[in-house]
Amino acid sequence: MAMLKQVGLLAAGCQPWNTNVCSASRDRFAYCATLAIYIYQLDRKFNEFKLHSIMSEHTKTITAMAWHPRNPDILASASADQRICIWHVAEQRLLTSLDNPKGTPQCIDWFFHEADCLSYIFQKGPLYIWNYKQGSAGLSQHKEAHGFMYDVCQFRWHHRRVGKLVLGHVDGSLSLFSPGQKPQKHVLRPETVDETEEDDPVVALEWDPLSTEYLLVANSHFGVRLLDTEGLTVINTYTLPSAAVSVHTLAWVPTAPGMFVTGDTQAGVLRLWTVPKSTPLENIKVKKTGFHALHVLGLYTMNSHREVAVEEPVEASSTSSAIHRTNTESSTMPPALIVCTFLDGGVGLYNLARRKWDFLRDLGHIETIFDCKFKPDDPNLLATASFDGTIKVWDISTMQAVYTSPGNEGVIYSLSWAPADLNCVAASTSKQGMFIWDIGRGKVIKRFNEHGRHSIFCVAWNNKDSRRIATCGSDGHCVIRTVDGKLVKKYKHPMPVFGCDWSLTNKDMLATGCEDKNVRVFYLATNSDQPLKIFSGHTSKVFHVKWSPLREGILCSGSDDGTIRIWDYTQDSCAMVLSGHTAPVRGLLWNPEIPYLLLSGSWDYTIRVWDTRDGACIDTVYDHGADVYGLTCHPLRPFTVASCSRDSTVRIWSLTPLVSTLQISVIAKRPWTEIFAMTQGCGQAMIAEQAMAAGAPPLLSGRVSRDLRQRVEALPAQEQYIRGLQMFAEFFSPPNGTKNLWDLVSVIRGEEEGLNPQVYSKGIMHMKHLTSYKASEAQELEVVRMSKFGAGVGAQSREDRLRQAALIHVKLGNLQRYCELMVEVGEWEKALAVAPGVSMEYWRSLARRWAKQQVLEDKREAAPFCIAVGDVQAVVDFYTSRGELQDAMLVAQAAQEGTIKFGQATEVTNAAYNGVAEESEDSWPLLHKASRRLADWYFQDGQPMKAACCHLAVEDYKLAMSKLIRGNELELAISLGTTIGKTPRLTYLATELLAQRCTRINRWDLAVEMLQRLPHSEAALARFCISCSGGAAEINDLHSKAGFPDMEECYIKAQALQEEEGQETEAVKYYLLSTCPEQGLELGLKVAKERMLTAGWTVQDVAELVQYMGCTRTDKLDSPKCTSLRTELLTISAYVGALLAVRRGYSAIVPALFQQTSMFVDKENSNWPFSKDQVEEELTAWKAEQVLSNERELKNDSSETSEVGLREGYQKALQRLLRKAGEEELDIEPGADHCTGSHLPSHSDVHVSFLSKTRIQGPAFFLEDGKTAISLNEALMWAKVNPFSPLGTTSRINPF
Repeated sequence: MAMLKQVGLLAAGCQPWNTNVCSASRDRFAYCATLAIYIYQLDRKFNEFKLHSIMSEHTKTITAMAWHPRNPDILASASADQRICIWHVAEQRLLTSLDNPKGTPQCIDWFFHEADCLSYIFQKGPLYIWNYKQGSAGLSQHKEAHGFMYDVCQFRWHHRRVGKLVLGHVDGSLSLFSPGQKPQKHVLRPETVDETEEDDPVVALEWDPLSTEYLLVANSHFGVRLLDTEGLTVINTYTLPSAAVSVHTLAWVPTAPGMFVTGDTQAGVLRLWTVPKSTPLENIKVKKTGFHALHVLGLYTMNSHREVAVEEPVEASSTSSAIHRTNTESSTMPPALIVCTFLDGGVGLYNLARRKWDFLRDLGHIETIFDCKFKPDDPNLLATASFDGTIKVWDISTMQAVYTSPGNEGVIYSLSWAPADLNCVAASTSKQGMFIWDIGRGKVIKRFNEHGRHSIFCVAWNNKDSRRIATCGSDGHCVIRTVDGKLVKKYKHPMPVFGCDWSLTNKDMLATGCEDKNVRVFYLATNSDQPLKIFSGHTSKVFHVKWSPLREGILCSGSDDGTIRIWDYTQDSCAMVLSGHTAPVRGLLWNPEIPYLLLSGSWDYTIRVWDTRDGACIDTVYDHGADVYGLTCHPLRPFTVASCSRDSTVRIWSLTPLVSTLQISVIAKRPWTEIFAMTQGCGQAMIAEQAMAAGAPPLLSGRVSRDLRQRVEALPAQEQYIRGLQMFAEFFSPPNGTKNLWDLVSVIRGEEEGLNPQVYSKGIMHMKHLTSYKASEAQELEVVRMSKFGAGVGAQSREDRLRQAALIHVKLGNLQRYCELMVEVGEWEKALAVAPGVSMEYWRSLARRWAKQQVLEDKREAAPFCIAVGDVQAVVDFYTSRGELQDAMLVAQAAQEGTIKFGQATEVTNAAYNGVAEESEDSWPLLHKASRRLADWYFQDGQPMKAACCHLAVEDYKLAMSKLIRGNELELAISLGTTIGKTPRLTYLATELLAQRCTRINRWDLAVEMLQRLPHSEAALARFCISCSGGAAEINDLHSKAGFPDMEECYIKAQALQEEEGQETEAVKYYLLSTCPEQGLELGLKVAKERMLTAGWTVQDVAELVQYMGCTRTDKLDSPKCTSLRTELLTISAYVGALLAVRRGYSAIVPALFQQTSMFVDKENSNWPFSKDQVEEELTAWKAEQVLSNERELKNDSSETSEVGLREGYQKALQRLLRKAGEEELDIEPGADHCTGSHLPSHSDVHVSFLSKTRIQGPAFFLEDGKTAISLNEALMWAKVNPFSPLGTTSRINPF
């Protein structure tokens, strides 16, 4: 099992340097970061696009990409490493590559009429055509497209006319080629360019989808033209608002013939045009930053079950179609989804018909991220420094950027937060010196240039003395100055200095790493400019140094020689060399709680976790797709780590698997001495040394855990355990929903006084607070209209804030306030549409006022209409179908409180205006349905904690617990169940699963202790004792702790029970606990077969027996005398597992379990209670039902009849299968498991699932051979229904 688990990802932005960097195909779209391609795919269940994969093989900047026009699974990319890659998107793998295309392709395009041919060009040509299925032998040159006078910057094959081609040049001209016609080179140059002789490069080319002659072309300065390529004439020139506006990207709208869109380069204005009209139909400001590229999807998804597909074009032109449309149709916006990328790296999917973003990822870095640091006083904020010249601050609880530094500082190599709450960050740059950015004021307040124009590689703010800042750079100096600019020290080195770090225990101690391969330690309190110590040993430059936060005098250094050295300052020696990286080491991080734990990042794309007691590498992760530079630890959650890389991503990791024994010990009420390193009356140094004992389990030794322990001990004795569970859960868990969860628990327990309103209101709120908080938010937004000066530079405009307030009011049912605010911003039609929901008299009054204003725009919104007529179900469905699940839940809650009435339009009373009214019982099912829908969205997105929050918000405790258990958040589930005390069966289930985790880490004592605290735990204890494979003395000791007789006595008891009527299961149990478990197997299999041969049997009749037998010790099962019994057990376990998987909705593993059953039945000639044909028939029927079920789900069909649409033979087999599977007796919600981070793609750690044969998304689980992998989700589901390996061996699978 991995010790470092990925739990979050901040994706890179889209690069703004090359043109063809975004594309789309059917239900996918993609964009290029510097080194990787990000693929988003439509989730049809929730009708939204989600990050599906990150494909990375290029080692230099990607220059272009193109989706295959007929095969949506094939994508091509080219890069500056002179390589062209062909990808299979569905399988997320590289199909082939052309490694020497004779240059760096600047533009690529598929040849429409040759399915396997890709063309590319660079500089002046020639144009190459490559049949990728023939390898390098398939490369040829276009016969005519060569010998150009100017470089080619764009080209497009015609999608209908075979062989027709247009190329755009940097001088603004076009070259046209068509079979059977004379080539036209460097024609149709813009007239103004001809007059001035100034280059005006072609920046965009798009053939008319309905014509063989017409072409849209955009030049950098001249603008957009529609050309007739046959007559070489200009049909129309499109006029932009001013000379200052330019367009570098355009696209046709497939759903609206004759219409196209452009994006302004200077500002984020999207313009909709029709070809006959020279001015735009619509101008929509979608973002402040200018457009870089856009692409319109060829398939527009209306909702989760209905699509509008683009029909094959008929023989016509966009001009004639557009003229007809303009004369006969209204100006309603055409349906289109537009992939937009921006110059600041932002990426979004704009819904043109709804005038809203369906998806927007703003402010992503577009280049290498060199450093990342958590903010000391607000640790959910993470700052990142990048080659793109910016610092960005992210809220990792929402994974959104909240601040970005002003301007561009060139390359930013390093950053360091000011200590405490100063709210400033210092940064070092390549040419601009060092600067201090005040986050609150939004500006740079200090600049320092002691290094001149030399690069500054590292900056470190002194945590013990906030006045001092150290920097080091290529000039060979380490400079220490005060914040006000006073020079304190300037230490000269013989070569460039790459790293510096302040000691965390001594404010005057500073270490540096130098290109001369040495580590130096300086002491500022002396007058000397010479180092106190020089440590030598590295064979290449030292890039980074890091002092241990727990062990005084210990520091580490990372070098280009690929090693990490641990230095003991007190002993003047190298204590250890850590070898394993295959490239230079960059990132270094000591864990602030476990003194021997060290993390490192390298140019070999990996992060390694080290135990510095013996130098062992505990874990290696490969998820980054390029060099790993920065590592940082959350200040309050010491087992949450962030990393950054040349792949332009930031990844969030959890180290909790490494310290799971500590969290389990807290739950099991173990003594503090098993959790904390404690030496009575001794200092931090001795505490750390206690935790450093060789072979000892991890012990908490840091300041955060010490403070936590003191807070728990200060509580009243009766509260210490329950409150301690909550505190430790937050301490160990990553911040992706735990704080929100415990805030909701506080509300449920009536302890709201401790809530932080600013934090609580940003998360999922309890149903009794949801509408009141939103009403307050609306009032805050309205306050701006009373301000003379508005909200300040960079804030929302007055109109935007009033619109936002109005939308909140309408969700709260305050219709009259909505209408008045709409009138105030001039959107009368919206006010008039909703006004009847207030009263007809009010509508007439509003209509009269509207007549005076004479404002009319033909636009409509579904939500206000539905709320006005009281159709709450419709508006909830409206938001749900658009993926706006939190809004759906808000409306349902407002209806439950009575501020929205069912089935009627009513006067808006003062109570309703303030968001307070009587509750409606009719809305309870609707509210719970909305919360479940939102919870399912979070859960399938790999966020089980936030999913649990959705259920807690409506006090659905069973579903909240189910989500945590299905997400493998077992410690959190037990803590929640124990705190609330209303789900004993689910708390029991979570405890039993967690006990299995204890056996994986060889802590049988903890497993037994936890289970003994539960009522009716004898069966679970028996299973654990049966599976123990130690010596006789060890097993008997475990029996004693669990309350069972020793093995000999168990055998005697089994013999007695076998003679009793109806005690077969108990007899099997005690035989398996005895010295002769094979007798238990023989008896158990005999009884199980007999029960399975009876009419009307269900899986529940044999489940307990099979569970006991499935725990039989592996050494016994593998013995020669158990050969036939072993095969029978594996067969029955697989079949019972398949039935349980059907019952629990584990559809991902059902086929494999049936297939394994069929394989064993076919292999072994035995008297089975089921035949191979029967097993295969049941599987076929189940698959057919799954297809129909998926179709019903997409159509939002609530029919529960599983047999509808099945053939009669399938119906009978399905009925038989479902009868055997029976009803789930546990309280847990059915459905697939989704653990935290299971939705996150990896750049390079790629594995294919043995079960599904598809690439694994999220963490992988390796089977007993160490090579075969399945997803962790699959492993969790498999282990819950069948203890034996999917490989068909007797090895156990334990992913918990």
